[in-house]
Amino acid sequence: MITLLLGLGLVLVIEGLVLALAPLRLEQLLQALAGLSRDQRRMLGLVTVALGVGLVLLARHFGA
Repeated sequence: MITLLLGLGLVLVIEGLVLALAPLRLEQLLQALAGLSRDQRRMLGLVTVALGVGLVLLARHFGA
């Protein structure tokens, strides 16, 4: 449970930094994502989830 809270907290920090430091870049990224097809966005999401799971497993392996 602590790992979940830590992960969510880190996501909020990173999201907040992006919004605070680079709002124009975020708008450009959202426009680029809107230009992708639904299947491309779905694949991007699945790849991102897989990378995130891999990073969590890697961190748990080296941290424990």
